[in-house]
Amino acid sequence: MEFPADQSVQGLFRTAQVYSSENTMLVVGAALGTVVLAVSLWLVVRWIRRPMGARLKRALAKRDEIVVLMHPNPDPDAMACAIAVGYLAEMVETDVTLQYSGQIRHQENRAFRTILDLEMTRVEHVTDLASSTIVLVDHNTPRGFDGAERIEPYAVIDHHPGNGTGEVFTDKRTNYGACSTIVAEYFEELGATPVGPDDIPPEDEFVLPSDIATGLLYGIQSDTKHLTNGCSEAEFAACAYLYQGVDEHRLDRIANPQVSAEVLEIKSRAITEREVRGSFAVCNVGELSNVDAIPQAADELMHLEGVTAVVIYGQKEDTIHVSGRSRDDRVHMGKALQSAVSEIPGAGAGGHARMGGGQVPVESAVVAGGMEVGLWTNREFTDGIFDALNGNV
Repeated sequence: MEFPADQSVQGLFRTAQVYSSENTMLVVGAALGTVVLAVSLWLVVRWIRRPMGARLKRALAKRDEIVVLMHPNPDPDAMACAIAVGYLAEMVETDVTLQYSGQIRHQENRAFRTILDLEMTRVEHVTDLASSTIVLVDHNTPRGFDGAERIEPYAVIDHHPGNGTGEVFTDKRTNYGACSTIVAEYFEELGATPVGPDDIPPEDEFVLPSDIATGLLYGIQSDTKHLTNGCSEAEFAACAYLYQGVDEHRLDRIANPQVSAEVLEIKSRAITEREVRGSFAVCNVGELSNVDAIPQAADELMHLEGVTAVVIYGQKEDTIHVSGRSRDDRVHMGKALQSAVSEIPGAGAGGHARMGGGQVPVESAVVAGGMEVGLWTNREFTDGIFDALNGNV
């Protein structure tokens, strides 16, 4: 026998009433459980949707002291990110030390450090680190000093490809043109107001000081060739945000430093002694003392008409330093250089599609070329680079 649908519903309702009256505590517990579950889910969703700047700020606040570690031979992008993250750490009362390995030789890098009056210390061994809590900026794997491979970073902020991650915080955006863009977004998300060099900071308001705004803007400019190469929409948005806090006088001094005689000589040597095959140019500029002249020479050679990819290399002491540039869609420079040195023990290279670099131990290159040290003339290495640029490896 079938009952009408409304009678069935009424029956279920009466049954529920009887059950609830006889099991009051169970019903109340279920209701509370439902509320707790709903609140928990809301908190989880809210946590997941938190801006990355807020997550980093919270991570920094959990430590009494940190080291913001830049990559070897830090450039303006790395230094700008370091001082900005350091400032954010100070805002949550965390002690900060800015550190780097390598050297600061490029005139632009030295000007950046001097004009913004940056306090940074050099690391040669893992024991030189001022804290065990390491925040990596503009790279995702510690390198450049003894014991670097033993470090487990606390946080990583980077725009380069790689497998490195942070224990608590990781933000890698390989589609961005500069790491400074990522960090500028943090401050915008947190509501920081950039203030100019002559402005009076508003009371009781989170501000971004002029020196940091200036540094971040130049960090973006230097890594994107003044917003002409490797940019995303985010770079332009970040520059618009930072603009009101920029010190134009300092920015001009950083962008136009004096150039050493050796850098000009290396650039000249790259132009006059280049070897061109098709639209690719390669040049061995020989021995030099300032390896930062090599990427500058590569930039200069890219201005030559008809040249779409350039690799410059030179030797300092027992190491060959390599730098490449490409505006050729057929050539991923980072992968090309990686291929060129892949058979050489101890060598390393990589980078982006438009820009790459690497280092090669001279003795390893000689052995890989099957020659005696005294007979090696770099010809094997040059041919190998051309093969890599042409995709023949």
